[in-house]
Amino acid sequence: MLNLRTLNSEPMTFLDFEQPVAELFDQLEQARSLAESSKVDMTKAIKELESKIDSTRKSIYNELTPWQRVQVSRHPDRPYTLAYINFMTDGNFTEMHGDRTVGDDKAMVGGLGCMDGKAVMFIGQQKGVNTKMRQFRKFGMPNPEGYRKALRLMKLAEKFDIPVVTFIDTPGAYPGLEAEERGQGEAIARNLYEMTKLRVPVVCVIIGEGASGGALGIGIGDKVLMLENTWYSVISPESCSSILWRSWEYKERAATSLKLTAQDMLKNKLIDGIIPEPTGGAHTNYHEVFSTVKAELKKHLDKLAKIKPEKRVENRIDKFSSMGSFIEE
Repeated sequence: MLNLRTLNSEPMTFLDFEQPVAELFDQLEQARSLAESSKVDMTKAIKELESKIDSTRKSIYNELTPWQRVQVSRHPDRPYTLAYINFMTDGNFTEMHGDRTVGDDKAMVGGLGCMDGKAVMFIGQQKGVNTKMRQFRKFGMPNPEGYRKALRLMKLAEKFDIPVVTFIDTPGAYPGLEAEERGQGEAIARNLYEMTKLRVPVVCVIIGEGASGGALGIGIGDKVLMLENTWYSVISPESCSSILWRSWEYKERAATSLKLTAQDMLKNKLIDGIIPEPTGGAHTNYHEVFSTVKAELKKHLDKLAKIKPEKRVENRIDKFSSMGSFIEE
């Protein structure tokens, strides 16, 4: 069965490596148009094209390179944080604003919602869905007040014994001079410290890009999960290429060397699980990916709720403390 987006009716955007699929989609649209205009029975041809699209997509997505996964994670049609939250709460979501010091950072969203009758504090970076909104949301790059807002909401959730779910999707913390003047590094570091000690269950899900401290600032959880076509790294492939080779031309090589895919991260025990996406990426079937992520969240939150707070904190500290390796001389 051909996967199509259910919450977005606009034409699909195809990445460069998806051109064989794009050509088949053009043929499918022509067949449908012909069937509608001429009343000719094109049912068999349409089914054959749909089947061919599925098989072509599967063959392409079974062999994705790390750089291609980076491209999929940035797909302009990919769903963002608020889309996930609105689906999981059936629209029963109350957004909270401001860090009570500087202002309300639009790149970081958060608030309370009920997921199947249970209260959850949702927090995440939000990219814009069009050019105007991307500028408004600063392309999902939070300022210090964004991280301080996130921490305020986490501490509020802890006060009322409400679990925390974070959605990570950012190319990095906002790099402007004003962000540094207001303490970008301190705000992220404070979040790392405080999230380690939160007494409520914390589940983090990387739904798109997970770049550097900008992602890690809301990424300390009892469980850290990644969608299948996302990435998580200290630096983006382009920036890595620019530093090492003084050019962006080596970004594909950098993506491979950084070991930034979900598969690499799980192998290196830096995350706790991978959430499968529909064939062709999360942007091809919103309902399916939302349902899958919701099921994973419920499963982990139910298990974590049965653990005593002290033990959860101890396990969380042990997990992050054991990451990486070192040699004593």
